[in-house]
Amino acid sequence: MNTKLKQLDLDFLFESILSLQTKGECHAFFDDLCTVPELKALSQRLQVARMLYDQKVYSDIVARTGASTATISRVNRSLSYGSDGYKIVFERVEPN
Repeated sequence: MNTKLKQLDLDFLFESILSLQTKGECHAFFDDLCTVPELKALSQRLQVARMLYDQKVYSDIVARTGASTATISRVNRSLSYGSDGYKIVFERVEPN
């Protein structure tokens, strides 16, 4: 894990997320925790990451998600040099 995240002591947040058992509980928790723009940004980044993971090109990603090329580049950097968090999720969750 990124040492910057460890320094913020996010354990309670992560334990809270891990305690959720249904999509309904996730909707309720994240609705309370995040603003609509924050949730949209998180969702967009995850969509971008999935498309990059699936070897889609930037122009297709921009057209489908509306993400900026800066966001796509940032997510791509995480996929290439990050902690493999996206990869863990993509190997466990089937896309809809």
